[in-house]
Amino acid sequence: MSDLAILQSGKVWRRSTEPLPFWLDSGKTLPATSCIADAVCASSTDNYPFESIVNTLERGDRVGPRASYWSSKGQRDHTVPETLVYKLDAVFCFITEINVQPFQAFFQPGDPIYAAKSVRFRVGHPKSPSPLDVLLQKAIQRNIRTDTSEGFSMAQPVDILHQEAPEDGFIWTWTSQEFPMAQENRLQKFKLPKPVLCFGGIVQIELLGRVQRQEMDGLFYICVSHVEVIGGRLFPGFDIEILEPSGKIVLKVLSGLFGRMPHLFQRIRQQDESDDPGSQQHEPEPT
Repeated sequence: MSDLAILQSGKVWRRSTEPLPFWLDSGKTLPATSCIADAVCASSTDNYPFESIVNTLERGDRVGPRASYWSSKGQRDHTVPETLVYKLDAVFCFITEINVQPFQAFFQPGDPIYAAKSVRFRVGHPKSPSPLDVLLQKAIQRNIRTDTSEGFSMAQPVDILHQEAPEDGFIWTWTSQEFPMAQENRLQKFKLPKPVLCFGGIVQIELLGRVQRQEMDGLFYICVSHVEVIGGRLFPGFDIEILEPSGKIVLKVLSGLFGRMPHLFQRIRQQDESDDPGSQQHEPEPT
């Protein structure tokens, strides 16, 4: 677990190597909604942009008459995993469940379902410099040619950001257990045993094991039509800074929060006293 420090007015007020448990309790009472802000990248994409990870932001498996899903590249080895990475709408939030809908290829003989055998989840943050910035720069520098409806080709910027997963580009602070996935075309809900704090706003979905071969090439694929990360922001008066290369996390208390939420910091003091009755904590002054 990353080292966590709480700062107010630039001074370290409390330091801990464990998340504060009452934040999780408080998180249970906050409204939980879908908190994905954007799709970041996939470990592989078969037919970009038609089978891009971006499609998984849409509910269901169709947008109008068009099928909407992400597809991995095909593999002869059914054990090759895939990953999908998403950015959340806050760098400091809690997560209660993650939902995944496998894709059923209604346009192929037998309507096969390309579900993984199981899933596993990770939360964390980008390394510094951000791999997202690096990929974005690559996308600007490179171009590809794509066919248009008029029958000719034109130059288009490469959207590497949504195609390539940067190797070792993230630091993962929490990893879930492995959850079995049903071979069914429905939104499958994976409730976490308890709310999980996410410092850094990045979630990875790891898809483990391939079940379905594609008839036309005999390769194993994994396809996903929709993903949801359910959770919410924790205390808008906080911000975080991740220190590299140590990976330590600094929790910043924004100006005026102590005065507006005295009960919150009273609970911090009570927890400190119960953990170590002889400890002396710096008493923050209202700003």
